Amino acid sequence: KTGGKNILAAVVDGPCAGEKIYLSGGEVLWASREGSMLANMKERLENLSGCGLFESEGGRIFYEEAGGRPVLVICGAGHVSIPIIRLGKSIGFYVIVLEDRESFSENARLAGADQVLCKSFATGMEEIHGTKDTYFVIVTRGHRYDTTCLNLALKKEHAYVGMMGSRRRVEIVKEQLLKKGADRKVLERVYTPIGLPIGAESPEEIAVSVMAEIIQVKNGAGRSEGYTEGVLACLAGEQRESREKVLAVIISRKGSAPRKAGTKMLILEDGSCVGTIGGGYAEEEIKRAGLRMIKEKESRRELTTVRMTGQEAEEM
Repeated sequence: KTGGKNILAAVVDGPCAGEKIYLSGGEVLWASREGSMLANMKERLENLSGCGLFESEGGRIFYEEAGGRPVLVICGAGHVSIPIIRLGKSIGFYVIVLEDRESFSENARLAGADQVLCKSFATGMEEIHGTKDTYFVIVTRGHRYDTTCLNLALKKEHAYVGMMGSRRRVEIVKEQLLKKGADRKVLERVYTPIGLPIGAESPEEIAVSVMAEIIQVKNGAGRSEGYTEGVLACLAGEQRESREKVLAVIISRKGSAPRKAGTKMLILEDGSCVGTIGGGYAEEEIKRAGLRMIKEKESRRELTTVRMTGQEAEEM
């Protein structure tokens, strides 16, 4: 759900182990049972952020502030936009492109954009509903279009606003917005020059630098990815699986473990998986534990620790 803080919580051990709750915007949208311990802790849970564990009388509680699917809004469909579209799609973003020229809009569709709005930038931006998971990339063909898109993007909820252009072009756009009453502090938070400074030159290299910067912002927010589209489709969507399955969730990590707390993977009874918790030896260990749970049909919950240190890491 968008438009508010989403908190998922579960009791992982102790007398209330197994209780779960989903809070959104301060409301209890779902609880595993009425009058649960977690429902009585609503106010405490609402004030949490990020992911973690804390102790309570009913047992340890794992909580995660879940983000929605990230949305990439690209203003402009020129030669730089095309590799940004492709790269954004490949790493799981829902990609929306705004472009007022039909031939360029068609290029964006062919590149795989989920949604293309072929209309004036002002009209297209009015149709975009920003959230804390929305990332605006402004790569139009001229500073007057940049000004329109930047002005409207900054008025919407967003995780990131970046604009491509020379320093002179960027300064012109900012000065125009300041004259219209824009807040200087808000303008200073715009990522420009856009992208990480890796010396990018070609459109493809620029796309890498832009998406790397966006990933840095997204992962720095501290929220989990929630339930990915693939996991949701397998649990309750069009690809709903009737086979027995186990949901694996990382509840904590130390050192250089590749995936953060809140990462989820479904293990199906035939040994196939939906999603990943990092691959390699650790994932295989969890997969084996999940398949054993399915086969034995006894324990419905289990905490597993995988250690990958020193010689063990080298051997595995």
